[in-house]
Amino acid sequence: MSPTYSPTVRLRRLARELRKMREESGLGPEDAAARLGWSRSKVSRIETGRTRASATDVAAVCDLYGADSPTRAGLIQLAKEVRQRGWWTAYADVFTGSYIGLEDEATSIHQWEVQLIPGLLQTEDYARVVIGAGRPGSYDGEDIHRRVMARMARRTLLSRPDAPELHAVMDEGVIRRPIGSPALMRDQLEAILIAARRSNVTIRVLPYSVGAHAGLEGAFTVLSFAEEVDPAVAYVEGTAGDVYIESSDQVDRYKMTFARICDAALSPEASMGLITEAKEQLSHD
Repeated sequence: MSPTYSPTVRLRRLARELRKMREESGLGPEDAAARLGWSRSKVSRIETGRTRASATDVAAVCDLYGADSPTRAGLIQLAKEVRQRGWWTAYADVFTGSYIGLEDEATSIHQWEVQLIPGLLQTEDYARVVIGAGRPGSYDGEDIHRRVMARMARRTLLSRPDAPELHAVMDEGVIRRPIGSPALMRDQLEAILIAARRSNVTIRVLPYSVGAHAGLEGAFTVLSFAEEVDPAVAYVEGTAGDVYIESSDQVDRYKMTFARICDAALSPEASMGLITEAKEQLSHD
């Protein structure tokens, strides 16, 4: 898979169901393509989620594979939903990958951060400084403002009725690094303390005293979805491009790494104590 591409949740689900149906029918990709009057590559692109199958395409596939009426209707509906626009499409110039679409449908988010406060927990002022720092020499204040507003819209995910569980672990350097003024950092740390009161949010800090640990290779996120509906995805953001890991073995490795980081981190209660201490120290600077 290209490092800058990952299908959305519904598209991945549809692709997997169509591939499963073909395999259960006993047809190979070439045979299916011939009977459908398609190219072999079209079958492959649809079954890997690289091409969005139309409702007509799905109906033809269901007819070929002998799907029953409920299955046929469900898959055709899923094909239509794949083309629905999510709220983030209004910020298509800001969100260039598929991560936001995946995050929006996740039931749980496990995130390890080594440099910055996780995006879902950032205040507007903190986000503005971070986004501006990533665009040195830029005088387009409107572009930076739009990116900040997009991040604030994304943050509302945690307060939705169907909000996912967020399990965030941050390196101690994240809460110590002075981003912006002391007042700005105090407000950011206070925002973390408030967010941690939510029943769906768990925040831990990995202290400096731990030394070498399982998360030294860098930050990552594991997105999990409704049970038996869609497999988890690991996501690694980098300057060379974003990487989506979908192999179950590799995703399990990230899950195990996250568990080891949690084992080394402070408890949620002790983490709040450390964040409170860092906030109070800023009041005296």
